[in-house]
Amino acid sequence: MKIMTFNTQHCLNFKEQKIDFDIMAKTVVDYGADIVGLNEMYDNGIGDFDRQTSILSELTGLSHSYFARAITEREGEYGNGFISRYPIRNAETIIIPDPEPKRYPGGYYETRCLLKAELENGYTVLVTHFGLNPDEQENAVDTILKHIKDEKCILMGDFNVEPDNPILSPIKERMNDTADLMPSPLLSWPSDEPRMKIDYIFVSPDITVISADIPSAVASDHRPHIAEIK
Repeated sequence: MKIMTFNTQHCLNFKEQKIDFDIMAKTVVDYGADIVGLNEMYDNGIGDFDRQTSILSELTGLSHSYFARAITEREGEYGNGFISRYPIRNAETIIIPDPEPKRYPGGYYETRCLLKAELENGYTVLVTHFGLNPDEQENAVDTILKHIKDEKCILMGDFNVEPDNPILSPIKERMNDTADLMPSPLLSWPSDEPRMKIDYIFVSPDITVISADIPSAVASDHRPHIAEIK
């Protein structure tokens, strides 16, 4: 099974700065992904801000989809998406609690969520997008730890932290980072000249990782992170 995590920046073509569903779908298809976790997606909006997850599902042929709303903005509902070649048995949106009080009052805060999808093939898939502040990230990790399963579990998304950040330690104690199989460290953001790795695919210890890569695809502002498992 091939996995992809992809922050699409609401399907904004990085070079042309316009909504471009075709280039996002082509990125998914070109790398043969069977399941894709999507960050920064819109739904229930107007025009290009409506049904973004469903549109990518239709264009890629990954016919099963779910959108998880984190917040509602002027353009529409905003959050994470998931598209899959495999039927979804159950899916839910888990809101990550906002820090109270906020430890970094000058920072940008935004409510985030965890998308949880249980597939008919037995896998549990978690898709998330961490906030920018350490207290938001701590709450995200606490939420994730409550939903990780020890078998057939995949966690992916834009974590907004680099690999050496200790905030990831509790997750790494329970799951394996697929990037460990990359022959050399690869970076994911920004897509044209990446300076850091902030996108991840973690898997439970029972899963065998065959390969992992961050290809030099410039569609969104993030490069996709892919992995093949069995």
